[in-house]
Amino acid sequence: MITIYHNPRCSKSRECLQLMELENIPFSVVKYLNEPLTKAELKDIIKKLDIKPIELVRQKETVWIENYKGKQLADNEVIDALATHPVLIERPIVINGNKAVIARPAEKVKEIL
Repeated sequence: MITIYHNPRCSKSRECLQLMELENIPFSVVKYLNEPLTKAELKDIIKKLDIKPIELVRQKETVWIENYKGKQLADNEVIDALATHPVLIERPIVINGNKAVIARPAEKVKEIL
């Protein structure tokens, strides 16, 4: 089953959802702002994305700028920030088995189907 980590207020996330619906791809939705991810879940997602934790951070978000910008953070500290402030998580994240993408643009989801 494909999982999309979705923020309904994000246009890119909505575009990805719409693309998957148009392609008739079955998927489940995790509204990660309502159901915050644990540190273990974040580590698993980061591993599947094959990126460094900082690459999952929306660095233009006010929370990041006010609390973390300019600081040298270890990977675990970045993951702590993402767990504490889920709004910092790049979106949408789509996972298919052991593969994952940040679907920006939405068509990137096709890389893991």
